[in-house]
Amino acid sequence: MSRTMDPDARTRARLEQHWKASERGDIDAEHAIYAADAILDYPQSGERFRGLSRIKTQRGGHPAERHFTILRILGGGELWVSECVITYDGVPTYSVSIMEFTDGLVTHETQYFADPFQAPSGRAALAEPMPGRDPDG
Repeated sequence: MSRTMDPDARTRARLEQHWKASERGDIDAEHAIYAADAILDYPQSGERFRGLSRIKTQRGGHPAERHFTILRILGGGELWVSECVITYDGVPTYSVSIMEFTDGLVTHETQYFADPFQAPSGRAALAEPMPGRDPDG
């Protein structure tokens, strides 16, 4: 990445590298984006992982086969959001990752997870399918 690159473009490129490394299973490249004292929160389980080594260890020990599909990355400055589908052993889970950056590194990430669900038939006349999404959940 060029030092003359816009700071937001540089951060976006680093996020794209992070998610590609996650997909490849390259744990070192995946975690190169984090500060040594980063915090990772999983609100649904109530877990907080403090420090890069703990974040890396808990992800590295995940027993499932994982795949990552990035739907979009939005942000600017110190706050970035990635919306993705993480597939665990063939089962998709929607995820939103909110990352706070300081000096070019993630210092705090909060990651939310949600399982897909079938839309109620009563809403069919009001809704249209989202592009790239399976209408059956």
